[in-house]
Amino acid sequence: MSIQEHVILVNDQGMVIGTQEKYAAHTSDTPLHLAFSSWLFNAKGECLITRRALSKKAWPGVWTNSVCGHPQSGEAIEQAIIRRCRFEVGAELTDITAVAPEFRYREIDPSGIVENEICPVFAARITGEITINQEEVMEHRWVQLEALFRALDATPWAFSPWMVMEATTAREKLKSFAAQ
Repeated sequence: MSIQEHVILVNDQGMVIGTQEKYAAHTSDTPLHLAFSSWLFNAKGECLITRRALSKKAWPGVWTNSVCGHPQSGEAIEQAIIRRCRFEVGAELTDITAVAPEFRYREIDPSGIVENEICPVFAARITGEITINQEEVMEHRWVQLEALFRALDATPWAFSPWMVMEATTAREKLKSFAAQ
């Protein structure tokens, strides 16, 4: 990824108000910005979960959904999802589907770094093998969705807070997508 990757800053109504370099934006006072979150499924209906690399600024080493990222200026959200999924897990996608288009959250990681995002949630299918980028993902697993939901319900502290909230918000749509 380009060192110059940025976030698109927005106001409370979601209107673009500027950009900021991605790493510089994520602090203890992170401004509201656009993002996306992806839940990827294989042909067996299993969901890819990933463990964030220890080099990540926020939530290092935490298990989370498949891939998250930030759209760049002039980039459609689906293009951003494709770009980021290729970069992080080497995945080619099909059937990109919004499952929680209005999702928004603000959370603080243990080091004090804030995530503050308007972050629509998508499901998609992987069309081949994956190739994990170890600079982004330190571990990964393919899991049955129902087993994942049970784990999220029983041990929410073991996963990223946005993943737990997304699973609650989009549970039925994710189940429907995985079953197709």
